[in-house]
Amino acid sequence: MPKLVLKAGSRPPWVGLAAAVWVEIAAGNTYNFPLYSSTLKSVMGYNQQQVTLLGVANDIGENVSILPGIACNKFPPWALLLVGALLCFLGYGVLWLAVSQTVQNLPFWLLWLVLCIGTNSCAWFGTAVLVTNMRNFPRSRGTVSGILKGYIGISAAVYTVICGMVLHDSASNLLLFLALGIPFLCLAMMYLIRACTPASGEDSSEHVHFIFTQVSSVLLAIYLLLTTVISDTVSLSGTVSYILVAIMVILLMSPLVIPVKMTFFPAKKLGPPVDSSDDSVGSTQKDPLLTPTSSPTHLGYFHESEDASDVETLLAVGVGAVKKKRGPRRGEDFKFCEALIKADFWLLWFSYFLAVGPGITVLNNLAQIGVALGVDDTTLLLSLFSFCNFVGRLGSGAVSEHFVRSRTLPRTFWMICAHIVMTISFLLYALSLTSTLYIATALLGICYGVQYSTMVPTASEIFGLKHFGIIYSTMALGNPIGAILFSALLAGYVYDTEAATQGGPTCLGSNCFRLTFLVLAGVCGLGTILSIILTIRVRPVYQLLYAGGGFRLPQNTNH
Repeated sequence: MPKLVLKAGSRPPWVGLAAAVWVEIAAGNTYNFPLYSSTLKSVMGYNQQQVTLLGVANDIGENVSILPGIACNKFPPWALLLVGALLCFLGYGVLWLAVSQTVQNLPFWLLWLVLCIGTNSCAWFGTAVLVTNMRNFPRSRGTVSGILKGYIGISAAVYTVICGMVLHDSASNLLLFLALGIPFLCLAMMYLIRACTPASGEDSSEHVHFIFTQVSSVLLAIYLLLTTVISDTVSLSGTVSYILVAIMVILLMSPLVIPVKMTFFPAKKLGPPVDSSDDSVGSTQKDPLLTPTSSPTHLGYFHESEDASDVETLLAVGVGAVKKKRGPRRGEDFKFCEALIKADFWLLWFSYFLAVGPGITVLNNLAQIGVALGVDDTTLLLSLFSFCNFVGRLGSGAVSEHFVRSRTLPRTFWMICAHIVMTISFLLYALSLTSTLYIATALLGICYGVQYSTMVPTASEIFGLKHFGIIYSTMALGNPIGAILFSALLAGYVYDTEAATQGGPTCLGSNCFRLTFLVLAGVCGLGTILSIILTIRVRPVYQLLYAGGGFRLPQNTNH
């Protein structure tokens, strides 16, 4: 990774986090597919199978982030944001040309390709801000992950409000907004999102700032939920609609209060200033933040699970028989190829995959699930899942951060809990009762969000932040693979088979998804077992990293 000069000072990281909120909203552009897919279908004359294939393109573009994962270690954040802006402009620009019929008779394969390109901007935006902010706040990885993933979770509601109140539910106007508005927004945020020097010690005000940001996001989510309900039940004038949108924008800007407050009311420094002018990524000088623990108890516990052959290796080195440089231990910085051969990597990958795969299956088929069980209007189901997804993302970040500091409880413990609750949720779905449908949807939405926000900091803590981008991107592949296996193949096959038995294109009744739900319950049960094994294995890592109630890095790390 090239040496990049870090931005010094305590204020720039918070400016970057406030700007990242807007970029994460932009990264939620993939959630707009339901808002324009019906218009695209009618204008282009597509059948439902072709629309489903476009939905697959939407999922692939959103989750395939290997290239941005590699690029984040070679280029500054603004370069990734620039690439994302170009992809967004190109992809959604061509879709706008098709929907507005400015250019006619575009082939299906071209629209499939440009949809992949446009939605892949989400991967570039999300990777740039997530990796940068995780490195800027290495002591609060769970909290940062929860906040950023939470804003992506509520971005769908933001776009719904904009589309309904400003763009007048026009698919053409929405695609034009995505093609021009999102690139402009990200270009405006490019300079603000920068790699910064982390704080050199514990800062009590940092905790207060994070609480303020979390409360702001919760207020925004509640406001969006109420605004959506009001706009669906009451006819609003243009003036009132614009006022409501303006309030939403103000709430989105609320994280900027923190750097503004730090500018006009700077905290009093109790010690001599720390000279960080020579700090750079890849520097060999040890930052006080990264000072290893000196407790022999925790160090011994941390290393006791390593191979016993280390003793023989050390003896051989002592007599000059062999000279071997040991690889990184868990908690240190791993290269991607080094992480790829570790059991913990695949335990985490499969634990995540066996959770988000079933989750995305329900999300992609939630409207059909509601119709099959006799729910006429599935909008409430979708809104309930989205809101609970946000709650899970934000809440798991804060809760896991609290317990990992106070009890050195591994974050993967919450993956276990989420897997268990997801298993219960699918069994509730299998009952095929309207009374349990909403309960199951709420529980599943929360657990789906928990899995997202837990995986991110866990991967960074086990394998380090130096190559976190590519490691995180590989973990994220569990989402599209799960969508293909569990949604397209399993749920789609079961649904179509039952619909054919009923003699129509639409399936009604409990048998449409019951087999799917039972299989997914078993899948989550397997995920529970893998999460338990992973938690037992990584417990010593967390006892080292958080031994003193604060984040520490093990010795010999290169971060």
